[in-house]
Amino acid sequence: MPKVTAIALLKAAPGAEDKVREQALSLVEPSRAEPGNISYQAYVHPEDPSAWLVFEEWEDRASFEAHLASPHLTEALAAGPGLLLAPPTEHVFTAES
Repeated sequence: MPKVTAIALLKAAPGAEDKVREQALSLVEPSRAEPGNISYQAYVHPEDPSAWLVFEEWEDRASFEAHLASPHLTEALAAGPGLLLAPPTEHVFTAES
């Protein structure tokens, strides 16, 4: 099965920048500990603390799908509507090798 790379773009609502930062960073370690995770990193824009990018790589689609159903991610996504301007924009790619 091909490797999966996902990129999520998030934009914090005005006044929610600190909470989004806390939440984005809190997902890094549990996501890295999941089976099939290759890498998981959250990045903040250096000039806009409301803009975030999450870059993640998974061994296969099944690992990525399990991550999407993980308790730590589903909890974070449930809190998103009050913290984000819009749902995260997600781009998912698979390796062609």
